[in-house]
Amino acid sequence: MPKPKVFVTRIIRDKGLDLVRDFCEAEVWPGDLPPSREAMLEKVRGVDGLLCMLSDRVDAEVLEAAGPGLKVVSTYAVGFDNIDVAAATARKIPVGNTPGVLTEATADFAFALLMAAARRVTEAERSLRAGKWQTWQPSGLLGVDFVGATLGLVGFGRIGQAVARRASGFGMRVIYFSPTTPPNPSLAATPVESLDALLAQSDFVSLHTPLTPQTRQMVNADFLSKMKPNAVLVNTARGGVLDQSALYDALKNKRIFAAALDVTDPEPLPLDSPLLTLENCLIAPHIASASQKTRDDMAVLAAENLIAGLKGERLPHCVNPQVYAG
Repeated sequence: MPKPKVFVTRIIRDKGLDLVRDFCEAEVWPGDLPPSREAMLEKVRGVDGLLCMLSDRVDAEVLEAAGPGLKVVSTYAVGFDNIDVAAATARKIPVGNTPGVLTEATADFAFALLMAAARRVTEAERSLRAGKWQTWQPSGLLGVDFVGATLGLVGFGRIGQAVARRASGFGMRVIYFSPTTPPNPSLAATPVESLDALLAQSDFVSLHTPLTPQTRQMVNADFLSKMKPNAVLVNTARGGVLDQSALYDALKNKRIFAAALDVTDPEPLPLDSPLLTLENCLIAPHIASASQKTRDDMAVLAAENLIAGLKGERLPHCVNPQVYAG
């Protein structure tokens, strides 16, 4: 019996890729950059399964190009805003993601960004390399403190709660706004009744919300105007939840103290982006989940979702379980 045909849009970690290759006839895109639109439409023709990255747009056109034999779409990510889930559901195609395994790594990195921005770590390092360190200065490169400060979490899912646990070790007060999340009594974190209340109280604001039509550019000029002037903003969610022009204006005019971003819109961020001219804006190239174990675990989950779909079994992690109804 022939193996099912699949297209994998990037070389993933061996622990997952070996599983895919053992079960499937797999074509793996060899480059570091994602396949072009034309290449994607060509490579998916006639496949039984697709394993994609968050940078691949999988819309109705891609699903149509794949044809009626497409049984499953598996993404190597937690977020799935790059996939037209409604179009997949209409075709009874399950879509899988990789939740849970990147929670701790992402929370670690969110807190690393928070600390680096607050204590001006990258700015200080650039200053040293530029030969500007002449002597110890009583008022040089002053940052903001953590102990006793209030951390506001926008979104309180797995990653938000993991960040809250880390904050408690720094003596921070933690509040969160997440209307659909029930309180977790095991965590020293207090829900607030509105986003405005969170912004008014928070010395640090960390974003942990998915990208949806409702959250797209939720961090806009109005949002930023309600933050404290000495507040730090961190985004490890999705670049699209933030209006980068509004953020530039707020940082340039010192309406907030600093920002640290692991995600941008678009990705990669163009080198002529005004944000890159600011000393009080730290930007990383979407690496919050980039630990060896985390990326191994993501690869295995993505492979398991793919293989389950090819077998006609329920995906271990399915974002559109309604495909199994009836």
